[in-house]
Amino acid sequence: MLTGKEDLLQALIEAYLMEKGTKDFYSQAAQRAVAPEAKEIFAALSGWEEKHMGFIRFLYQAIQDDRDFRGFGDFERRSHSPVTEGGIPVEELEARLENVGFSDDPGAIAMALELEGKAHALYRKLSESAADGNAKVVFLEMADQEARHIGYLEKAKAALSATP
Repeated sequence: MLTGKEDLLQALIEAYLMEKGTKDFYSQAAQRAVAPEAKEIFAALSGWEEKHMGFIRFLYQAIQDDRDFRGFGDFERRSHSPVTEGGIPVEELEARLENVGFSDDPGAIAMALELEGKAHALYRKLSESAADGNAKVVFLEMADQEARHIGYLEKAKAALSATP
């Protein structure tokens, strides 16, 4: 788990793994959702997390001056992502998915809002405590991206609530 005391490269690796865990969770949520709107929302969130992973991968490789995408791909396939970007263990969220059963799609969106809110708070906190100035910038950018996700989810929640 990130603390803000990591150097930039270690911070990028940890952030990448959390983004991967979150992407995997949203992919599963999209597959299990009942309402087409909820499926669409979770699929969009999964795609955004994939873009975050690409952003982090690009930064890491640029810093390393390493254009060997295959090497990073090997790392990604071998890596385990037990925690989401919000600091919530993937297993805990998966268990909550089973309990929700997606009979209540607004409830599932509320779970995503919780996850994104915690991710925003974590990245914001890390930006404030980062020892590395470049890591601070990366964490601020990630916090801004999470804020955009929260806005998207708030609109989606309102739209689902308005649907008869």
